[in-house]
Amino acid sequence: MPATTKRSQLFKRLPKGPNGGIQLLLIHNVEHLGKQGDIVEVKPGYGLNYLLPQGLATVATDHHKRMIEKHREKLRAIELEKLSSYRKLADELGKQSITIEANANDEGHLYGSVGPHEIVDSLKAAGFTLAQDQIRLEGPLKELGLYTVKVHLHSEVDSSVKVWVVPTVTGDGTTE
Repeated sequence: MPATTKRSQLFKRLPKGPNGGIQLLLIHNVEHLGKQGDIVEVKPGYGLNYLLPQGLATVATDHHKRMIEKHREKLRAIELEKLSSYRKLADELGKQSITIEANANDEGHLYGSVGPHEIVDSLKAAGFTLAQDQIRLEGPLKELGLYTVKVHLHSEVDSSVKVWVVPTVTGDGTTE
């Protein structure tokens, strides 16, 4: 059987959307189209030549829709658990205050600066494991003092931590 005949038979069996395209169920997130589990309507060529062969989508049957709904329920439960743990972490971080020593001149200006790397290291020493991209600074800290630094834990959970930038103390008790 020629390929064109197979393709036309496949196209006839695919569920039609209200706008004349075909309805497919996304198996993976597809940028500018939808997320995993979404039912999308696409042009037949895009669906048959790209989404289906690449394994990014499948035919939107009732069975597949039921399976995706069960999977979504599990994902929601997992997401709620994560959200709860992030909120606990945010509460603990809100009570936290860290101190970072830095070399400074007599006016309190740092010779360098304090950035996310130093803050993450200090938090790690205090028992918190965070990534540098979770620390939200408006710019590097270049002076001695107390700063409130925002920490982005999740799309719905933010916290803040108090950061004291103090002068480095030498072995003889003087500051540098």
